[in-house]
Amino acid sequence: MYICICNALREKDLRATARCHAGDAETLYNRLGCRPQCRQCLEDADQIVAEERNSVPA
Repeated sequence: MYICICNALREKDLRATARCHAGDAETLYNRLGCRPQCRQCLEDADQIVAEERNSVPA
């Protein structure tokens, strides 16, 4: 599923990046070579990042 239409950023790519790198959704977008444009997706993207980080065993 696309999480960011402006950048054609897929949820699976954001989740994979969240597992390997620190930062909020906007920081992870930069790691993926893009930046939020219309910013409509950031709330959902931050939620996905939080879900992914909470699912990683300590």
